[in-house]
Amino acid sequence: MGLPPRRVWDLIPLTTASSDNTPQVLLVGVDLGEPHFDAELEELGLLAQTAGMQPVARITCKRRAPDAALFVGSGKADEIRDLATLHQAKEVLFDQALSPGQQRNLERHIGLPVNDRTLLILEIFAQRARSHEGKLQVELARLQYLSTRLVRRWSHLERQSGGIGMRGGPGETQIELDRRMIGEAISRTRQRLEKVKKQRHT
Repeated sequence: MGLPPRRVWDLIPLTTASSDNTPQVLLVGVDLGEPHFDAELEELGLLAQTAGMQPVARITCKRRAPDAALFVGSGKADEIRDLATLHQAKEVLFDQALSPGQQRNLERHIGLPVNDRTLLILEIFAQRARSHEGKLQVELARLQYLSTRLVRRWSHLERQSGGIGMRGGPGETQIELDRRMIGEAISRTRQRLEKVKKQRHT
């Protein structure tokens, strides 16, 4: 008998499901032929754990180039969705940077929040920042990153900032509300950062 066909995707569970409230995440790596591809996704897993997440499984694949819409293609996105369901993951974390459109399309296809390494690192910086100015600088960078990814996630900004003022009329679309909400959050953070800088100089 010949060898079985080569599997492009590597589905390997990492741990059993966590029993506490630690967010459970599925790690995704795409080998685009670049040097130093982390086939084991070890570094991404360590970053996720540093950010307070629990990797429950990983999935890797090879592609010549990213799919314009879903980065991994619709068939592979189905595999990610099925594996996330199997391991009860609450979030999908890509090792590569996703475009806003790819992230949005993946979330619609998979039905879970999808993030990438860039946001993960920003979250870690936000957790580790100690000075008030440092925290504001990281928060501003995070908001600016998120401002390009309007996927209806910004209700937490209203809670953090104490309200965003008057909402738009009934004709205002959800994405317009999202854009205005995060834009005002960026403006407030910049004002607070400038105030802290002035106090420090004084």
